[in-house]
Formats: sequence, C-alpha cells, structure tokens
Amino acid sequence: MKKGCKFGTHRTLEPKGGLPQPAQKIDNTMEIYDNEILIDVKTLNIDSASFTQIEKQAEGDVEKIKEIMLGIIDSRGKHHNPVTGSGGMLIGEVKEIGPVLEGKTPLKVGDRIATLVSLSLTPLKVDKILEVRKDIDQVDVEGQAILFESGIYAKLPDDMPENLALSVLDVAGAPAQTRKLVKEGDIVTVIGGTGKSGMLCLYEAKKAVGPNGKVICVGHSQKSLDVVKSVNLADEYVLASATEPIDVMNAIDKATDGKMSDVTINCVNIPDTEMSCILSTNPEGVIYFFSMATSFTKAALGAEGVGMDTNMIIGNGYAKNHAEIALDIMREDKDLRDLYERLYA
Repeated sequence: MKKGCKFGTHRTLEPKGGLPQPAQKIDNTMEIYDNEILIDVKTLNIDSASFTQIEKQAEGDVEKIKEIMLGIIDSRGKHHNPVTGSGGMLIGEVKEIGPVLEGKTPLKVGDRIATLVSLSLTPLKVDKILEVRKDIDQVDVEGQAILFESGIYAKLPDDMPENLALSVLDVAGAPAQTRKLVKEGDIVTVIGGTGKSGMLCLYEAKKAVGPNGKVICVGHSQKSLDVVKSVNLADEYVLASATEPIDVMNAIDKATDGKMSDVTINCVNIPDTEMSCILSTNPEGVIYFFSMATSFTKAALGAEGVGMDTNMIIGNGYAKNHAEIALDIMREDKDLRDLYERLYA
C-alpha cells in the first residue's frame, strides 16, 4: 500500500506536491493510501454561497445543477466551485481505514460520519446524483470520498435525523466562533441572521450577551424575519438588504442609539455585503466574516476607504469542539430544533 502525506499532498496533481485545498486538480482514485479513510458517500451538503451560484448559473434547472456539479468534480477531482472557491461537506459510511490509522482513530468500518473538512479539498468521485434538494443545498449521491489523516469528522448522533445533523454540522464553526467572540453586555448584529448559520449565531450571541446586551437580526425579507422572531432568537429585527450598506448602517444606528455593534457577524451567501458590516460596527468592534462570498480585497480596501480601524476576522469553519457546540444547540432549544427540522431536514 502506498504511503501518504498527513495533509494529502500526495493527491495533488496541479500543482504537483501542493496542498489539496488550493490545488487546481487532485487525484480522486478511490484506492486508499496507508493513512487515508475511504467513505461511501450518501449526501453532499454544498456550501451555501457555492450552491446559490450553481443554482443561478443553472437558472434553477435541476438537471443543469447536476451537470454543473458533476463537471466540477470531473475536472478538479473534488467539489471545489471555481467561482466561489468553496465546497461544502458530506455524510457517509466508513468503508476502509488505512493501516497507519489503526489504533489512532476511534472509527471503525460501518460508522456513519460527517466530514468537517471542506469538499474543496476532499477527493471525491460521484457515480450518480440521485436527488437535488434545492431548498436546503443538499444532494444525495452514489459515490465515494477520501478523508486524509489530518481530516476532522464527527460521528453522526443517534438522537437526531441525519439530514438535520448534516445541516447543523455544515455551519458548526459559526456558533462556536460566536461563543468565542461575544461577551456579556455586547451589542451583536448578525447580518444574514435568518439563514442556517445565522440563526445558530443568534442563539449563541443571545446566551452570551446577557440581560445588559443586545442582539440584532438583519434579514432580507419580512417573512424570514418573522420565522426567526417566532423562536425568539434576537432582541431586535431589521429588514434590510445586506448589499445596501448605508441602509444597514442607518438601521443599526437607530437600533443601538448610535453606539453601533461591538460584534458583527456576516452569514450572507451573496457577494458585496462587506461594507454593510464595516459601517455597522463601532471602531473598536470586531467583524466575523463567516460567509464564503466575502471578498478580502473589498473588506480590506473598503474599511480603509471609510477610515475604519475595525478588527476583521476571516471565517474559519473550524473551532475547538465546534461539532458538539452546534449539535448541543439542537438539544437545548426544542423550538429552534423543530424549526430546523422543518427547514433543513
């Protein structure tokens, strides 16, 4: 059996020897190296920014969506959207474990897992797309994938449906990072707070700020805001387009009596929302860009252009214990779990 690099560089074809995530093409031969795990894939959960772009390109046509996805996988050896640069994650069943990992991993053949590393670096071969669920960005497939030695994962819990767990784990980094960033008494704004990651961030922020803080949910439609309001995730609800920074700034100014946000979290899945976050945050505040549609250039130069010395954090999809933190939200709040099951499972 061939020996592999911990980080998967042995799979990179273009450029040879590079890391698999930024690579143009990787080897998706489903014969494992000595330090890899082979997975029979059941469902792909495509990153929201990526799926939105693909659906728009396909003009909503399911067969075209399938064609675009299979084309990405065929050309790159992974589901690495060339437009958004993002991927997603998957659930499946462990098929084979390399000998180097025996005794190092608690996994065994037959375990059901969710990979917590991006599809943009995961060797993937899809034989057939069985179903596309456009409303929740999920795709059922027949195929296989490789998890590298350095790859993180979570065993699927027994106390909730697979599709619910997959939806929650897909955005697990967002509520975990929110827990790290928010402190008691803060004013927190979640732009895109009505979406899958946004609602989890609102939940964690509400717990953290306490009675002296404030949590503001910004949504693009009254209908979506009413849904979030029904499970009491925020203190104030703002109807505004995240691509209209002056409108968002004025709304946050009004909601905070001019104080603006101490922590602003961007969970929007479309481009051109950077300035709404920057203008809504006080100069000593923090902006967490969880959205994969974020442009570093627009954020950096935009902040410079309006003279804002705000701290900006790139959204890292991994945080310590992020899987359990996210799943525990579903266990702690029955109303929120019921809503997630209706929307995402």
